[in-house]
Amino acid sequence: MELVDHRRQRRILSILVVSAILIWIDATVLGIALERLADPVDGLGATPGQLQWALGIYSLFFATALFAAGALGDRYGHRTVLMTGMALFGVSSAWAAWSPGPVSLILARALMGIGGAMIMPSSMAIIGATFPPQRRAGAIAAWSSSAGVGVATGPVLGGLLIDHFWWGSVFLINLPLVAAGLVGAALVVPNPRSPQRRRLDPLGLGLSTFGLLGVAYGLIEGGQRGGWSRWQVWGSIAAGVVLIAGFLYSEWKEKQPSFDPRLFRNRRFAAGNFGLAALFLTITGQSLYVTFYLQGARGMTALHAGLLSLPGALGVVIGAPLGARLARRFSIAAVSGTALAAFAFCHAMNLTYVIDTPLIWFCVVGLVAGVAIGAAVAPTSAAILAALPVDRMGAGSAVSNAIRQVASVLGVAVLGTILSNVYQHSIAPSLAGLPAGARESAEGSAEATRRTAAALGRPELVHAANDAFIHSMHIAAVTAAGCALIGAAVIIIAFRKRRSTAADEEVAVPVAVEG
Repeated sequence: MELVDHRRQRRILSILVVSAILIWIDATVLGIALERLADPVDGLGATPGQLQWALGIYSLFFATALFAAGALGDRYGHRTVLMTGMALFGVSSAWAAWSPGPVSLILARALMGIGGAMIMPSSMAIIGATFPPQRRAGAIAAWSSSAGVGVATGPVLGGLLIDHFWWGSVFLINLPLVAAGLVGAALVVPNPRSPQRRRLDPLGLGLSTFGLLGVAYGLIEGGQRGGWSRWQVWGSIAAGVVLIAGFLYSEWKEKQPSFDPRLFRNRRFAAGNFGLAALFLTITGQSLYVTFYLQGARGMTALHAGLLSLPGALGVVIGAPLGARLARRFSIAAVSGTALAAFAFCHAMNLTYVIDTPLIWFCVVGLVAGVAIGAAVAPTSAAILAALPVDRMGAGSAVSNAIRQVASVLGVAVLGTILSNVYQHSIAPSLAGLPAGARESAEGSAEATRRTAAALGRPELVHAANDAFIHSMHIAAVTAAGCALIGAAVIIIAFRKRRSTAADEEVAVPVAVEG
């Protein structure tokens, strides 16, 4: 393991923070643009399903490409993969900015996901290779807290750009960050690699990609008009599950797999990943309904909606270092488990959101949720990394990040589908008296209902759309709260104080020896 002096460690960390901010800005900036993208005049006229794909395809390709990215970093050097990923991210951002239609945007987002996948595990592996164990948790906390900067910057800058320029301008934020990251990485960051050169895994990459595509397609398609009985829905979900099972089986048989299922025999490694998966599932799913709540139901501008994300971003910045310090004093179970439970409570508080909810209450809930996110992610990520052998740092961190991205895909697919299904069921009685063509145009989403109401001069339909959307948002929030609460319970049970077992020692010992 290549350890460097403290001054250079700080410079390396600053470059890695820039790359993390790039990913977090992109993860949040599209959410602020969803309302505009759904507009057929000023946007792309994207349907709810296409918007789900634009969000979810990024996480899907991020997740599956991570398997190859870890192996590529171990083979060719993690700086090489980091810089390649940033360059790809920049090119695909420009493509997304000038996409002529929803399909083109979805394809550009898929390419951005591949670029992001090359950035994330490389950053984690470089931290593991350049920071000693006693300083590694602090470095990860600082790296994680950069999420707050990205979460704050993305919606605010995105909202400002959308209010003054075209929707595609939100992706141009990425370009100066890519340029700064490439220059900094070339000058400062080392190029660690594993002494064992693992082979690439095209079979696993194909099975995981098409498996997740099948499951996501089925879930998203089931939420659209036509319901769950169509063969396209249940057939694609079933095929996706079979392909994912085949992927796990093939990886289990490999001596040096890209995605190593055997790591999950360590109870704490498995539980930590499960808890963070529950967290990321709810975060990504919530981004769908909060955007449409603020800009659609409440009629706010994109900038005003972006400014309302600042309390949550501030909370993440506060929560990440606070969680790391508290975990050293108490335990992962006490800190991360409590933080996830608090996050579940914040989702439950979404039930108080109605059309005229005071914005100060929205900001208070967002601040508490942000602190909970930071306090859960930082110590849990450090605990997961501590369970990995040093020579498997790249592949192991790819496994952990892949789990979170898969959860993000499921968050968009599951919570987005719940949002669509409940809305369509709730709005149906209000649309019953409309002509068939108008009813079909109006039933897909709240935005479509409002456009139809304006065209027909039926203001009562706007109120009906808002009421139906608020109801569907509440159902999605309850589901999200339940997922986060399950994650909290798993963390508390798995990380409670007990004597170490052989399964835990199997993975954790190599890190201690290396330190």
